[in-house]
Amino acid sequence: MKYKLEWEYKINGTDKVLFTSEFISGDLASQLGEELDKSGKTSCLTFYDEMGTSWTFKEMKKLLTEVEEDPHEITLYFDGGFHKETNQAGLGAVIFFKQGKKKYRIRANELFSEMDTNNEAEYAALFYALNILEEIGVHHLPCEIKGDSQVVLKQLDGEWPCYEEALNKWLDRIEAKIEKLGMKPKYTPISRNDNKEADKLASQALEGKEIFSKTQLL
Repeated sequence: MKYKLEWEYKINGTDKVLFTSEFISGDLASQLGEELDKSGKTSCLTFYDEMGTSWTFKEMKKLLTEVEEDPHEITLYFDGGFHKETNQAGLGAVIFFKQGKKKYRIRANELFSEMDTNNEAEYAALFYALNILEEIGVHHLPCEIKGDSQVVLKQLDGEWPCYEEALNKWLDRIEAKIEKLGMKPKYTPISRNDNKEADKLASQALEGKEIFSKTQLL
């Protein structure tokens, strides 16, 4: 989660100027808040998170202590592969997040049967990835969702209509999951080249290679 600060700066005793920062990390926001508070020239110091919630400085310090061990700063990559001959889909997910002061990556895949199209496999891959977020305790956070399926991301973002009944069912499942987790998604289409890791995991699932790993990153 990132935060922006808003505060009034005192000039010449009674005059005040309102300042607003950009969105910055929790650690940096806390450090900046400490410096502003110690200056003695600021008032009405308020923190806003990316979900639109506001916090006083005292509340902010308590919040950061409480959420320190929860997963945050989530970036999710997904991809679905499809075998028409077997009606099977390979689902691939790569999830980056921070927990405490450390960064982690989850790589996971799954073989899914009774698929009809590649687009359906893409939706199933995203739903699979969202279930992983639920399992690791992600809730009420912004999340950037990246994939090379323009259909899935544009339809979820409301830019493109969806006329296929099967895909609408997946849309409903995904939107219900996002609502349940209280997430604020940001949908980012990327090229296949930038989605190689999730694509490889999907292909490995179709080959019968099951993978689930959590790695601490340097």
